[in-house]
Amino acid sequence: MKAWHFSKTGEPLELVDIAAPTPGPGEVAIRVRAAGLCHSVIGLMDDEVWMKIANLPIVPGDEIAGEVTSLGEGVTAFHVGQRVVVWPRNELFGYLRNGGFAEHVIANEGSVIPIPDGMSFEIAAAISDSGQTSHNAVVSTGMVKAGEKVGVIGVGGLGLTGAKLVKLLGAELFVAEINEEAWQLATDAGASRVVRSILELKDEELDVIIDFAGMGVTTAEAIEAVKSEGRVVLVGMGRSEATINTHTMIMKQLKLLSVLGGVPADITAMLGYVDRGELSPQVELITFDEIPAGLDRLRNGDVRGRLVAVFGE
Repeated sequence: MKAWHFSKTGEPLELVDIAAPTPGPGEVAIRVRAAGLCHSVIGLMDDEVWMKIANLPIVPGDEIAGEVTSLGEGVTAFHVGQRVVVWPRNELFGYLRNGGFAEHVIANEGSVIPIPDGMSFEIAAAISDSGQTSHNAVVSTGMVKAGEKVGVIGVGGLGLTGAKLVKLLGAELFVAEINEEAWQLATDAGASRVVRSILELKDEELDVIIDFAGMGVTTAEAIEAVKSEGRVVLVGMGRSEATINTHTMIMKQLKLLSVLGGVPADITAMLGYVDRGELSPQVELITFDEIPAGLDRLRNGDVRGRLVAVFGE
């Protein structure tokens, strides 16, 4: 099968031909139909810190949707031909286990979630990671409530989904986005104000700030901008380190929280929102062969919403 291999920090992906995997006991084999492109892949490729956990060479890609092709011994919850999405965090797809930038993947039965009838593979793939992470950040960890004022930093694939979820929950949305070309997306999502830096929103007394960028300075600024006894949720890993003002944190009695993906319940909840027409992720489709170029676009900030590679027959 065709697959994109990553082998070393700073080096491009390599198109290889490797054997299709077969499922062992408790495992499900999936023919990949769509795979989302996530900033975590950029981090894997550009930051040596990930070399400590990556099982190289590895097939990246942790946003995976497709069809079940075979079942390992003991698997009873799924059937061949079933349309499914994969919970990415459980097995660290793209780091410890080959991910979705290949024609086939293997997943443990507990990492597989059915896709609602009528939902496209590309939408399901986008929801698998960006949806679960956004739901965790906004609902499970951020505990956003109706009537609160919520700041969102960054409206890329995760941030835009998170922003729409903030509005869906009945909170007032404010957005900080350095790329002014993306401001219209934030406005369309229902933002009351859109600015370049979250510091410009300090006068709004924001209850919660969710940092989908994670550029170090963005987290530091969120701590300065949120109101006393507010909550800052760190999602993005644009930088591996940040310098924050602990004096401000203590004097304001803030909660600084973080999320790493989500759990199957987060994915199921987001699939439900989309299936009912309450939420609509923005995706741009590319081909399997365009994955490296798509990652370059993602690295350069030239993507609105979520890039999803759709695989041919």
